[in-house]
Amino acid sequence: MNSNLKEHYPYPPISQQVDSDEIDLRELFAALWQGKWLIIAMTFVFALGGVGYSLHLPNIYKSEALLAPANEKSGGGLASMASQLGGLASLAGVNLGSGGGSETEIALATLQSRQFISEFIHTHKLAVPLAATEGWDDETNQWIINLERYNPETQTWLKPDDAPADQPAMPTDWQLYKAFSSKLETNKKKDNGLITLSFESQSPVFAQQVVELLVNDINTHAKQEKLAETKTNIGYLRQQLDNTNLTQMQNVFYQLIEEQTKNLMLAEVQDEFVFKTVDPAIVPEEKASPKRALICVLATLLGGMLGVAIVLVRFAFRKDEDENLGS
Repeated sequence: MNSNLKEHYPYPPISQQVDSDEIDLRELFAALWQGKWLIIAMTFVFALGGVGYSLHLPNIYKSEALLAPANEKSGGGLASMASQLGGLASLAGVNLGSGGGSETEIALATLQSRQFISEFIHTHKLAVPLAATEGWDDETNQWIINLERYNPETQTWLKPDDAPADQPAMPTDWQLYKAFSSKLETNKKKDNGLITLSFESQSPVFAQQVVELLVNDINTHAKQEKLAETKTNIGYLRQQLDNTNLTQMQNVFYQLIEEQTKNLMLAEVQDEFVFKTVDPAIVPEEKASPKRALICVLATLLGGMLGVAIVLVRFAFRKDEDENLGS
């Protein structure tokens, strides 16, 4: 009878398994207690490292402006006339085409484009703050210039000693674009269509100035593009008007020219052409990053977890060695 039970139940009773697990758990806690000083030391070292690292990071400030689309008409130029005048344009034999996106979407894409940002940097002379500074002095409200990259007295760029021979001293447009675009952020809310434009910098004053200049420049850029497009349309329509003698088609061209003239007048008097400022950018008084307290907490937790892992690994290897010696 007993032999049959052993054949059917080759494993030890459950009570023995529980006792074995309890013994292993006690051994585990004992190993952790024996390695407590290593865990404490690792936690302390990582905590100090987290504090030092967080204090070494410079304060970053974010200035942002809340914008609203000034005009949400889809398409532009002759395409907008087609929606307003219906079949009149087709009677005139003019191919008005289709819209390619709203003016707001085009302006947002332009705002983040390489060409616009490069022109913006050179127009407002932002190369030095972007590529030749080491920080911001809050007392003097001035940039701390990296003298190894730029000489403020002669206003000349200097090539680093470890730079390749064919590398120019002044940063390229691509390098400036990358440095600028990494700090620029645009976000369009889906529920109400409002747009948040923000820029980060070690200087709160510089961050506010960049956002303000960006809003002004994108409005000016969009306005000039619209004026040039409208004038081109008017010139084309007048040329077609001179080439036809049909009274009906002449009336169509007159209406089209009138509509474009209205667009031209509105564009000339409208300063906030594509974006209206709902909440202007201000000089931020509180830093946006780094989160020093969070960095210190995460570093302390990482040190403690690493210390526990080391102790457990050493315990596992020691136990395997003891079992091998015992066998």
